[in-house]
Amino acid sequence: MSKKQFSRRDFVQKTALTAGMAPIASFSFPGTPLPQPGHGDSPPRQVWIAGISQAGIRTKTPEEMVARVFGILADVKIHKPDFVCLPEVFPFEYVDKETTLKEKIEISEKVLEQFSEFSRQNECYTICPVYTSSGGRVYNSAVVFDRSGKSIGQYNKIHETTGMIKYGISCGALFQPAIKTEFGPVGIQICYDINWDDGWKMLNEQGARIIFWCSAFDGGMQLNMKALRYKCIVASSTNKNNAKVCDISGETLATTGIWNPNFYCGQVNLEKIFLPTYDYLKEVREIEQKYGRKVRIKVFHEEEWTIIESLSPDIFIADIAKEFNLKSHDEGLREAEIIQDRSRG
Repeated sequence: MSKKQFSRRDFVQKTALTAGMAPIASFSFPGTPLPQPGHGDSPPRQVWIAGISQAGIRTKTPEEMVARVFGILADVKIHKPDFVCLPEVFPFEYVDKETTLKEKIEISEKVLEQFSEFSRQNECYTICPVYTSSGGRVYNSAVVFDRSGKSIGQYNKIHETTGMIKYGISCGALFQPAIKTEFGPVGIQICYDINWDDGWKMLNEQGARIIFWCSAFDGGMQLNMKALRYKCIVASSTNKNNAKVCDISGETLATTGIWNPNFYCGQVNLEKIFLPTYDYLKEVREIEQKYGRKVRIKVFHEEEWTIIESLSPDIFIADIAKEFNLKSHDEGLREAEIIQDRSRG
């Protein structure tokens, strides 16, 4: 098959605005400042995430589908993404040729080699969903490569469909570790997993800042709801319809659509804290007076949420939280639950 290779030189030579991209958003919780990202020309804590939709694409073989996806990524590369997320077992969806489970595993191994090299050449993380085998079992998985092309983690779909279980796919373990990156822990969920909270909660409790959702369908508002519920960035890639990235407020930041059907590339900033508005009215005004345009303060009046975002490379949300004794919305709820339990005797 013909494979496109992308050099780092190509990345540096071109820049472009993302088509149809929504405004920048970000998040953080009080803690240690994040390390500098790998791209030296990017402001600290800003992360570019690219997702793919296979909408309108059909090929005869899995190899041809992989080639088509590489063709899409040729357009993505100008945005210099930090993360590239691919759809659920994408080499085998909307493909005419039928393959056995054994053949799928063999093809998947070759695909992993290709995307390891892709990550190395383009200095990006890649979330690559394929079939994997271990201990006599076959899993619907997503393998993560770092900027050097090294495999740094794998997620096996926890909640597989009954049809795929009958086909021979095993469900993954109920606990799976979040994957460490220079931006903090990230996690993965796959398609049917969206109907359960256990996997999302598991990753949230491990501090996952971004959860990638590789899927057959686009999920619609369910993705926005998960992002809001777990106060994390949720980025999807899909076999059909729209793929998108959602902010912790549940708002969509970037999406595919009729004018850009096969990829998005959106920017998020991991320096943000989500607060209950009423509890910090005085402190928020003081923060605004002190930091001015170095922070962005967004108030959700009906919901009574306030989100404070650092816009300056030398201002860290952890420092602001310490200075003004801020506790995130989730921290406040956890403390409230402890007090509530004590009151019950």
